[in-house]
Amino acid sequence: MAFNVNEIRSNLIGDGARPSLFEVTMINPVTSVGDAKLRYMVQAAQIPPSDISVINVPYFGRQIKVAGTRIYPNWTVTVLNDEDFSVRRAFEAWHSAINSHQGNLKTINNYRTSAEVVQFGKDGSELRRYQFANLWPANIGQINLSWDQGDQIETFDVEFSYDYWTVDDTLVF
Repeated sequence: MAFNVNEIRSNLIGDGARPSLFEVTMINPVTSVGDAKLRYMVQAAQIPPSDISVINVPYFGRQIKVAGTRIYPNWTVTVLNDEDFSVRRAFEAWHSAINSHQGNLKTINNYRTSAEVVQFGKDGSELRRYQFANLWPANIGQINLSWDQGDQIETFDVEFSYDYWTVDDTLVF
C-alpha cells in the first residue's frame, strides 16, 4: 500500500487535539482562597490512564492472564507559583488539615473533593470532561530554588489520590 497523505488528513479530525488546551478545576474543602486562580495556574496535567490489573493463573506450565481489578494510579498536576503563594498556601492548608505537621492531628472530617480536567478544541468547545471522585492531595512537591534560574517562574507538583474517575460522554462535536 502506498503512502497517501490525504488519507491521514481525512482521519485526523480537527487536525488533532492539542495538549495545551485544557483546564483543571476543583474545590478545596479547607479554604477557597486558591480555587478561582487554580484554573489559570495549573501548567500541566494528564488525562487519567485506564488500567486493569492482570491476574496470572498457572495452568499446565503456562500462565493464563485474566482481567483483575481496576487500578487508579495517583494523578499529578504541575502548578505555577506566584508571589502571593495563594494556591500553594491553599494546598498546604488542605494537607495540614488532613494531618498537621506538629500535632499529628486531623482537623477536618470531609477532606475529599472532586476535580475536573477539561480538554478543549481549537474553537474553544469542550471535547472531553474527566471527573475525579474523592480526591485529596497525597503529596505537595518541592519548589526548586536556584540562582541560575532567574528567568523562570517557580512550579511545584501536587500528587492526588482519588477513588475513581468518570468521563462525560455527552460532549459531541
